[in-house]
Amino acid sequence: MAKFDLNDDGVVVIVGSGAGGGTLGNELAQKGIKVVILEAGARNEIQDFINNEWESFTQLAWKDMRTTSGSWQVAKDFPNLPAWIVKSVGGSTVHWAGASLRFDEHEFKIRSAYGDVPGANMLDWPITLAEMEPWYAKAENKMGVTRTNGIPGLPGNNNFKVMEAGARKVGYKEVHTGRMAINSQPRDGRGSCQQIGFCFQGCKSGAKWSTLYTEIPKGEATGNLEVRPNSMAIKIEHDASGKVTGVVYADAEGKQQRQKARVVAVAGNSIESPRLLLNSASSMFPDGLANSSGQVGRNYMRHMTGSVYAVFDKSVHMYRGTTMAGIIRDEAKNDPSRGFFGGYEMETLSLGVPFMAAFLKPGAWGRTFTSAMEQYPQMAGMWLVGEDLPQETNRVTLDPKAKDAHGMPVASVHYDDHPNDLAMRNHAYKQGSAVYESIGATATFPTVPYPSTHNMGTNRMSAKARDGVVNKFGQTHDIKNLFVSDGSQFTSSAACNPTLTIVSLAIRQADHIAGAMQKKEI
Repeated sequence: MAKFDLNDDGVVVIVGSGAGGGTLGNELAQKGIKVVILEAGARNEIQDFINNEWESFTQLAWKDMRTTSGSWQVAKDFPNLPAWIVKSVGGSTVHWAGASLRFDEHEFKIRSAYGDVPGANMLDWPITLAEMEPWYAKAENKMGVTRTNGIPGLPGNNNFKVMEAGARKVGYKEVHTGRMAINSQPRDGRGSCQQIGFCFQGCKSGAKWSTLYTEIPKGEATGNLEVRPNSMAIKIEHDASGKVTGVVYADAEGKQQRQKARVVAVAGNSIESPRLLLNSASSMFPDGLANSSGQVGRNYMRHMTGSVYAVFDKSVHMYRGTTMAGIIRDEAKNDPSRGFFGGYEMETLSLGVPFMAAFLKPGAWGRTFTSAMEQYPQMAGMWLVGEDLPQETNRVTLDPKAKDAHGMPVASVHYDDHPNDLAMRNHAYKQGSAVYESIGATATFPTVPYPSTHNMGTNRMSAKARDGVVNKFGQTHDIKNLFVSDGSQFTSSAACNPTLTIVSLAIRQADHIAGAMQKKEI
């Protein structure tokens, strides 16, 4: 495997190895460009995954200290765990469920489609669905997304069959087992899904697409990609002209190292990416890198979420089969007559007994709670995923007191629901309950949002430098050789899971970076 010198200033350094960073690293390596990926977590391979919720959380989750504020439920229930993401090679593509959906056209132009919504910081993306379609197609082919490229859908488990029956009963039309980046048949050297569940704990069969065992090994095989696990980025350095020159990171022993770079791409998720830019402040950039607009860290989005679980008089065993086994998309449209802008999806979701006990009603105990848990085998469940609107005050900042193991300020996440989110969530709770009640549910349990798994915004794309942090290629407005390659680029959140769009943008960005390097623009 490749091993590049710390003083090699011809490499592209990518911070983070998930959907954005891992994909970008492979795409650049395939083009003959030398790449170093710095990953804060360890390298856990397929054989290392633990199919037990608590033990897997200990192995994979990002458990470093963070702080929270705001009126959102997560700050009350999980004040030091605002996000449920992975700290391991492959990032959250190890943990994700596999849902791979394209944005709708209106979701790229929310300012034009929804107007000036009070309290929201509305902005159209500097790109359109038409521009993104060829890149979506490349990502779907790369990831093996079901129901694209002639790939059949996955089979429906009991959880899906229950939801589908209820959906048909209430009149929903767009109901199926989803577009999933999980092999329904052998493909790309990996076998088909064995329906063993535990998708959130790492796919033991390798059927689910993850940069850990798809993009990264392919990139390493070229001899142009080096992945350094247990390498926590501390700050990005620059020269007197303002051009970035490398990344200072702590290695596995906690010693500080400096990797020189021709280009730096930040792909550490929407919480760690702005934190790194803010922690890289200097006399030339006193407010942090790429922050002349003051927008770094702002416009944090995490989707309108919630869940509905239902109890039936017969067993469902919702945990059998893929964790996310189906979707209802009828409510994903923009129909303001419902009392809110944007839309939402209902996706089947199953949690194991430990996480169900933690998330059904955090902190609860007593007869109602224990009665619900006793009926776990008879439960069906769905997750509600809706567009939340960007707000400038929803933001990631540096905590003034708390420091990490390397003495750097930790991320503090502030979030308040917009009235649009509340109206959408109430509508979704009502419709989700109706789906189950229509087929005889004996009880329904609307549950509050979990720690965030979809983190977006904080380094958003904008046509004008004053409105955001990066341009249409994820290149920062302020510094030509500094890029952002993860979901923090998102200008809006859409009513769908973000990974397919992150991967599509990374493929597109790789073409742009390679072209700019060839022309010696960066």
